[in-house]
Amino acid sequence: MTFRAGWNFLMTPGPTNIPDRVLRAMAQPALEYAGPDFMELSIGVHEDLKKIFQTKAEVFIYAANGHGAWEAALSNTLSPGDLVLVPETGQFSNSWSLMAESLGLKSQYMPGDWRSGVDPSAVERSLLDDKDHKIKAVLMVHTDTATSVTSNVPAVRKAIDSANHPALFMVDTIASLVTTEFRMDDWGVDVTIAACQKGLMMAPGLSFTAANDKAREIGKSTIIPRNYWNWQTRRGAIHYSWYCGTGPINSILGLREALDMIFEETLEGAYARHQRLADAVRAAVGVWGSDGPFELNSLKEEERANGVTTILIDDSINVDDLQVLCRDKFNVSLGHGLGKLNGKSFRIGHMGHANEPMVLGALGSIEVAFNRLGYQHGKGGVPAAIESLSKA
Repeated sequence: MTFRAGWNFLMTPGPTNIPDRVLRAMAQPALEYAGPDFMELSIGVHEDLKKIFQTKAEVFIYAANGHGAWEAALSNTLSPGDLVLVPETGQFSNSWSLMAESLGLKSQYMPGDWRSGVDPSAVERSLLDDKDHKIKAVLMVHTDTATSVTSNVPAVRKAIDSANHPALFMVDTIASLVTTEFRMDDWGVDVTIAACQKGLMMAPGLSFTAANDKAREIGKSTIIPRNYWNWQTRRGAIHYSWYCGTGPINSILGLREALDMIFEETLEGAYARHQRLADAVRAAVGVWGSDGPFELNSLKEEERANGVTTILIDDSINVDDLQVLCRDKFNVSLGHGLGKLNGKSFRIGHMGHANEPMVLGALGSIEVAFNRLGYQHGKGGVPAAIESLSKA
């Protein structure tokens, strides 16, 4: 058995650290599901989630992970045979596209290089070429967790408008919500997808779709089979119907506490904190790469994610050895590469309930691991991170 002293530094890009306040909020006796206490709690959480999405649209809560919210978005707005446009930015745009096809939809996949964000001009060209408006939705991932690339949502909305195309605009904010500015209504997003285990600092198990009037109206006539996901039946005077059955009461209690913590910090404060932590990590990676096989995956500075950093490596680095040493000796958990980047990268998460000492401790542990494993790297990554934080 491996003994790990101290607190675990969970530096994965989801699930993320769960604050003690949230854990305590969840560790309560269940409330009466049909009673006034839970109804007041639940209605308040639904309303306050709108502030996180910055929307007046309806927000629906599912006892599911982010894939469940993907399916909810697709099944509520599309019919078998409908075409969706999916710009490739990494593993999760690919997975969403494959899910669409599994539901009987057709996917027009726009190939990308996994190092750059969505190209708005390419989206506009695809929509202009679609003279018959066969494309019913554009599916965009705001931040792809595998590549740590963040795309420009307003620019893609502008491309859709420039093409004068009626397609729904759906945005996955699972890895960006609370870490990066997102304004659903101001940016013209029709459907937003999110989950609780990243920037929202919650235990995995809840996901969300926010759907505006246009999306919900279209959904009244679409015919992909749905029951649990159905927006049309998830409202009404009987609160039981809001969750299509018994709701995840203790998760809602935890979410209430997490939302309170976010509002105490303010969304702007959360965005700024995530930016500081991300800049510090990138400063360290820059130094490591000055004399070693380490490179930021995201090519453009403005597209580098606030919540996760993907670091490219070469064959001289064994990711499994690095992860195991960091986990078993230093109690630091890192993310491995996904999809095309499996074995070619590792990831440092810096989202949710994270602060400067946690990032500095993780970076220091990684440098010690480099030394123990004999990996060549530029020395001084931690001082570079400290310098970045000092200037922030």
